[in-house]
Amino acid sequence: MIIVIDGINQHKFNHVLDDMYKLRARVFGDRLGWDVNIQDGREKDQFDDLHPAHVVSINDEGDVVGCMRLLQTTGPHMLADVFSSIMDGEPPIRSSQVWEATRFCVDTKKLGRGRGKNSVSYVTSEVMIGSFEYAQEAGVLDAIAVIDPVMNRVLQRSGNAPCDYVGSAKPMGKVVAMAALMDCSDERISAIREYADIDHDVFLTDEQALERFETGRIAFQQDATTANLDHQPLTELEKYFVEQMHSATTKTEVEAVLRLIEALSDRFTPEQKTALLKTPRAFAHEA
Repeated sequence: MIIVIDGINQHKFNHVLDDMYKLRARVFGDRLGWDVNIQDGREKDQFDDLHPAHVVSINDEGDVVGCMRLLQTTGPHMLADVFSSIMDGEPPIRSSQVWEATRFCVDTKKLGRGRGKNSVSYVTSEVMIGSFEYAQEAGVLDAIAVIDPVMNRVLQRSGNAPCDYVGSAKPMGKVVAMAALMDCSDERISAIREYADIDHDVFLTDEQALERFETGRIAFQQDATTANLDHQPLTELEKYFVEQMHSATTKTEVEAVLRLIEALSDRFTPEQKTALLKTPRAFAHEA
């Protein structure tokens, strides 16, 4: 299901955005090898600071599994300021009714193949539907997207073929980049829905999205928790980790504690390390 995070509700979803930036790092940096800015395992650029709309797919477990960024073309955007050579000398697109769609990606490790609900194909279509319907509601007529030939084929076979192209394809590092134009029309949205067999409302309310993400965070912590069966006294370092785990409020913070335990593994016996990695919150009653 889809949540749209923009400048209005962003303060509610910083933890979701954090997971989204980490997904982008895994996809664009690790899997695709793009020359992107990755810091602390998160991929962000200057356009993320302009309060764009992020269309984010969250699965039933509360995981971020897909996303796309929508940015107005009246200000800075990638086709104008990064991929301007595609335009062949023509002026950049500037219109309140044309938005730029970039940074589309899905989590291929969490999603399967085929056409089912938890598949790459389904989430791709879901993100596209959410993006076009959200843009349409905002009065946008067209979307421009810088894509590569692989993404172009994905769009063509999923009921979402570009209606035109702007400028000409240009080599950009390891890939060829082109600018595709797509109308935000009822016909396009219907074609994507028919392809993916999606006939329901794809949007979550803010409250539903927060509940889903929180449920996933709690489940993640519970998976990392079992009882301290032998009830041995805790060392000061173990107590520190218990305190850190108790103060964790997001999956990101839980993961950070687990990474720290792993990094300091030489301070523990094998038994202590195993217990901490599996049960970091289970010692709380003795701390």
